[in-house]
Amino acid sequence: MSGAQETVLTLARELSGAGEAEEALLELLCQAAEQQWEKRLRPGMTAEDCGKAFPCAVAFTAAADLAAARGGEGVSGFTAGSVSVRIRGAAESCALAESLRRTAERLMAPFAVPDDFCFRGVRG
Repeated sequence: MSGAQETVLTLARELSGAGEAEEALLELLCQAAEQQWEKRLRPGMTAEDCGKAFPCAVAFTAAADLAAARGGEGVSGFTAGSVSVRIRGAAESCALAESLRRTAERLMAPFAVPDDFCFRGVRG
């Protein structure tokens, strides 16, 4: 694994709170996210041209995918005094994943082709 890939994996691990049991999945998600972003780069652009935005976007995307894969599992709150633990629901997991994806899109906006826009032929 290259230094850049290790950096992305470390960022994704921090963003997602992934444990050892999720390490292999997170690594695969990072690789898939990297390929996805490379395909969306504007013509003539490379990942290096994006600077620090590229590894951050890859990590945010992988963390979003892991959050979506987890579904409703995960602790979203913990209090030590009078012990209370709150489990994250499916709606919270989806909202978290969407927020992470929006951040990745914002980071890559200057470098990537928009994913949510297409031209269609209109006959006049």
